[in-house]
Amino acid sequence: MLSFKIEKLDIFQSYFFGKVEFRNDFYKINVQNQKRGKVLKLPFPVKSEKKQFIVRFTGPNDLFVEDFLPYCGESEWLEIDSDAITYFLADHQDKLDTIEIMDD
Repeated sequence: MLSFKIEKLDIFQSYFFGKVEFRNDFYKINVQNQKRGKVLKLPFPVKSEKKQFIVRFTGPNDLFVEDFLPYCGESEWLEIDSDAITYFLADHQDKLDTIEIMDD
């Protein structure tokens, strides 16, 4: 499992942009709806045979949202395109603190 700590996540017109921390490294994050379909791109290569991952945003008091996203390769940023996650973030963006990416 990969676990990213959300440092900052701000809403813009129809997407979210911010910064996450992973193992003492900081990366930009972009979360948006599925204009190009469901997408997961990571800022580093992954050593997994899986082609889809569970992406879960979590916060205190068992607050979470998750979606099953296809891995679409490497990017400079953490990119997540998911209607379910984007719409949930619109109501709960300041209440979520972690992003978990699981291949189980």
